[in-house]
Amino acid sequence: MYMYFPTNYVWSMAVVASLNNGGLIDEIDRACRPVLEASKNGDDAGTDLLYASWAAVADRLASEAAEAEGAGRRITAADKFYRASLYTSQSERLQSPKWEGRNAAYQKSIDLLLKHVELAGVPFTPVEIPYEEGALPGYFYQAESLDGRPTPVVIQWNGLDSTKEMMYYSQFPQELARRGISTLMVDTPGSGEALRLRGLKARFDTEVWAAACVDFLEAQAADVLTIDPDRIGIVGWSLGGYYAPRAAAFEKRLKLVVAWGANHNWAEVQHGRVKREGENPVPHYWDHVQWVWGADDQEQFLEIADRVTLAGVVEKITVPFLVTHGANDRQINVKYAQQSYDEAVNSPKRQLRIFDDPEGGTEHISIDNMLPVAGFIADWVQETFAE
Repeated sequence: MYMYFPTNYVWSMAVVASLNNGGLIDEIDRACRPVLEASKNGDDAGTDLLYASWAAVADRLASEAAEAEGAGRRITAADKFYRASLYTSQSERLQSPKWEGRNAAYQKSIDLLLKHVELAGVPFTPVEIPYEEGALPGYFYQAESLDGRPTPVVIQWNGLDSTKEMMYYSQFPQELARRGISTLMVDTPGSGEALRLRGLKARFDTEVWAAACVDFLEAQAADVLTIDPDRIGIVGWSLGGYYAPRAAAFEKRLKLVVAWGANHNWAEVQHGRVKREGENPVPHYWDHVQWVWGADDQEQFLEIADRVTLAGVVEKITVPFLVTHGANDRQINVKYAQQSYDEAVNSPKRQLRIFDDPEGGTEHISIDNMLPVAGFIADWVQETFAE
């Protein structure tokens, strides 16, 4: 992986994600160069300085975008709003849950992205998915049918620290759309808008979220969306490599499942992180996971995390199951991908795909070479729905 900050994996991952999701190298360099020295002080120190440096670039782009929009240059404006949203999102992700500006920064990333969507004419609609006494926020990306029939649809879920905006930046919904498949991008409890703006915490029994998503799609298929309610699949990346397989094991209306980065035994990984094993995905790690899971302290969090395992679960998956993983994943060891594959004995079509050199995609969720992996997964989904 390209290490812009040679001693700082977490900050460098934000750079790589931005470059792989449509950022421009000059803009990213201008955002990062002022905090090169600060990056040497560890993951946690100086994240507010990093946000300010990235925000300066994002704000300049947003101002230029507004000027272009005023001049009727919609394409240029849309592109600049997109990159301003991307940079805002990636730098917000690195902040402490205790940082006072976090919710405003996150809302800013949403507003900038929606300006891009409006000006670019993207077939993309914010949606509300009924859940318990409230709703889960999502984006629906409507693909054009390739065969005259309602399109299949993939539910896409986050991991520990990503957002529905990052799903759109990744180009995965666009890759699915090129293959005639629609996407429902969802901020599940513990992630994105559901956590930041609605206070919804994660839970281990993710089939509850899955049921809410499928109920929503079935209801919308009858009235609004041109989708096939009998062809609904689910894809989860990072911690979604636990969330999605768990959901598919118990929510039998799902017709396929992809773990984009396996997470077979996240409980075990957390106890390893106490011993400083592996890399953390975000700075302020223990504050972050306690925020996500609603724990009061590290001890309570570890008790909650002990339930987050697919042992005894993936054997209940009875639909096609794809596991992808980077051979050099520094956060989640590749051995967990093999475990998920080996234990999914009742899947009628299971596949394990490890990405290694020289093709790339060797890091966590293949973030170092993301688009080719997104294409591989989209091909597998298309072919599986067609069977």
